[in-house]
Amino acid sequence: MTVERPLTKIRLLSPGRPNRATAIVGGEASGIVNWNDIRYPQFYDVYKTLLRNFWIPDEIPMTKDVKEWGTLSAREQEAYLRTIGLLSNLDSVQTRFILEAALFVSDPSVHAILSIIAQQEAVHNQSYSYVLSSIVPLDVQNRTFTRAHEDPAVIARNAFIVDLYENFRNERTALALAKSLVASIILEGLNFYSGFAFFYNLARNQKMLGTSTMISYIQRDEMQHSYFISLLLRAILTENPELDRNGEFTEFTLQTIGKAVELESNWTREVLKGLPGIDLEEMLGYVKYLANKRLSMLGLPDLYPGYTENVMPWIRAYSDENLNNIKTDFFEQKARAYSKVTDDNGFDEL
Repeated sequence: MTVERPLTKIRLLSPGRPNRATAIVGGEASGIVNWNDIRYPQFYDVYKTLLRNFWIPDEIPMTKDVKEWGTLSAREQEAYLRTIGLLSNLDSVQTRFILEAALFVSDPSVHAILSIIAQQEAVHNQSYSYVLSSIVPLDVQNRTFTRAHEDPAVIARNAFIVDLYENFRNERTALALAKSLVASIILEGLNFYSGFAFFYNLARNQKMLGTSTMISYIQRDEMQHSYFISLLLRAILTENPELDRNGEFTEFTLQTIGKAVELESNWTREVLKGLPGIDLEEMLGYVKYLANKRLSMLGLPDLYPGYTENVMPWIRAYSDENLNNIKTDFFEQKARAYSKVTDDNGFDEL
């Protein structure tokens, strides 16, 4: 498959072709999912983990949050609403992107997993509506969601991701898909996290515990999403080594994640500056630490030397990076080239 050749939308059913896909993109497959015979058996483990993560927002009581909302400072309330608005924007975009990307993936097992991810993103969006409906009147709820796509800081932060998504929608090539998956890893594994940290900071001060519980469920999902999308991207790059010809895709990935850190840091400074309990420099270091972890998931070296350990140890009480049964050694391994991932060594080596 050439880098420039457009991908075609998968057929619903292709009788006579193998059930086990010949490739993740641009391959042949019948469209039937037989989990006992898939191209990457490790993907079945991801599928089962995603199913175990099932939850619905209504399960989380918000009674105490309703009472505590009035005790928050005006600054905390403002940060709360702006962050909810941002997260709702990101999850709305992600739901639609994942569904669309799945239409151009020839491996039916991957398509099945992406369908679950999209469903969970829709639940996340529902959860933001749920918490707002619990604590503020309808006009404030509506204003929060409307403001999110009028806020210059949100627009600048989201445009970076959306542009890469739209580029794939326009080009429909394997290269454009691979680049959009880098954007997806950033969205799932970096862009949410300063917002999560804000809610966890409230929780450690015994405020809005219902919200923080919901956020921890969302983060558990997002960790698994970014984990799978990293596996997916590495598999696509392994199957199509021409995508990283002369290290061009690796350089794109490093530059893109570096840009994401810059935008995330700008947002963090604007929204979290001056809030009680938030050490801004510590938070900015946390963003760099997360960026290094996401690069490690792709087998790439750290972009920020000295940020290999979590600089906000207090957050572990609310946010455990191993919560999803992701191996602890996964993030501690030495950087590996994309070509190291093969059918023989599988993804247990990641």
